[in-house]
Amino acid sequence: MMTPESHAQPRHLARPVRVLVAKPGLDGHDRGAKVVAAALRDAGMEVVYTGLHQTPEMIARAAVQEDVDVVGLSILSGAHMTLFPRVRDLLNEAGRPDMLLTGGGIIPEDDMATLHARGVGQLFGPGTPTSALIEYIESWAADNLTD
Repeated sequence: MMTPESHAQPRHLARPVRVLVAKPGLDGHDRGAKVVAAALRDAGMEVVYTGLHQTPEMIARAAVQEDVDVVGLSILSGAHMTLFPRVRDLLNEAGRPDMLLTGGGIIPEDDMATLHARGVGQLFGPGTPTSALIEYIESWAADNLTD
């Protein structure tokens, strides 16, 4: 069994990875986002959860203000082809192309490939173990973050 200490922060960082978890759009189903936020916290990451019904502008502004490393979107509404690119564009415009944009929801494989080509990181579908997301973020942090 994994304990919070077994993940904590990547070995080269003296601080935890900071993650913003957001529910953009009109989708009112936030159980998955809350489960992910709790799992990331249990893994030793600092998590900011913005709550339901966030606009891309609100998400990007919060990510920049909170100085997070990772933005994770939970989208079940089918608007992923609009919301992920809009958040990516806003983060880039804010001078933060270095932030990892990842997330999950009901996203077809072809759309995942298109979004990846537009600067979105790995995306996760329903039923993915939270350990897969934790490992992905930790691996990305090890390759991309420094103190």
